[in-house]
Amino acid sequence: MKNLFISSAFLMLLFASCDNNDSDGTPAEASLVTSSNTSGKITYLDLLATTPMVKSYIVGSLDAEGISYDSETDAVIVASRTNNRLETYTGLKTALTAGTDNLMLSLSSLTGEFTNARETAVSGEIVVVTQDQLASNGLINKLLVYKKTTTGFSLLKTFTTDFKLWGIHMVGADLYAVADLTGDIVLFKDFMTNASGNIAATKRVTIAGLVRTHGITYSASDDVMILTDVASATSATDGGLIVIKNFSSVFASTAAAGTIALTNQVRVYGLNSLLGNPVDVAYDSATKYIYVAERLNAGGQVLTYSYPTASGDFAPINVRAEAGVTSVFVLRK
Repeated sequence: MKNLFISSAFLMLLFASCDNNDSDGTPAEASLVTSSNTSGKITYLDLLATTPMVKSYIVGSLDAEGISYDSETDAVIVASRTNNRLETYTGLKTALTAGTDNLMLSLSSLTGEFTNARETAVSGEIVVVTQDQLASNGLINKLLVYKKTTTGFSLLKTFTTDFKLWGIHMVGADLYAVADLTGDIVLFKDFMTNASGNIAATKRVTIAGLVRTHGITYSASDDVMILTDVASATSATDGGLIVIKNFSSVFASTAAAGTIALTNQVRVYGLNSLLGNPVDVAYDSATKYIYVAERLNAGGQVLTYSYPTASGDFAPINVRAEAGVTSVFVLRK
């Protein structure tokens, strides 16, 4: 399998930023993983390797979303849109050492409990999956809550929503979700305390200037929320990134059904940004890098940005071809 080298300029920035992140200056783990909806592959990148290289692995799902990685079990979880189930693939590092390029399925949920999955959020042993409405699932939007077990995934609760789903992010006991086809984000306070069935949002707000949001991530250590705007699905130039600093206070001070103003946002839009359809986003609070899964441009790219301190049309510091990339996940320990 072909290895892709990260540019030397990016490596210099990466290593400079990775210094002094804990008491001895060396983080124990820093990894970036991605999934694809066209290639049947996932990728793994050790961000702390002397010469970081992207390693691709073949998995049993041609179309996969919502990837996450657990270094303790050396396993990734994806929501398979090919097989309509959660899937766990183990042994990334073992395969890397052995030079093999395929991973074996180790665990899965029951097939068909969801279709048209778009994202996952992981908190400990809990995995939440979004189901976006489709004719084949009765045009029903769902949040499905699973618990990881030694033999698979046990479905604990199923919620239905009155809005289309895409990205989600767990913050403690709370769940944030984007309302697809809008510029809104939604909070479900104490998410897991709800009984199965239709779930009402605790709060919903609009992000001014955001056309159609997909990706969402939050850093508690920096109190920053990052959202992606795909805008028109057919345009390769109108996408963007929105960074909301001091998010806790900004969100709390915004009334339900209110709007987070442009003055509370740092926005990255324009031709130089290479953002067309940014469908997912991840953030590394140690390096202050933002990683984006750009689905439209060049058939799929993983874009890396330095943390923006002001709005503008900023080029990514690294561009990596990744056919059909749908999700990105950063692990740092």
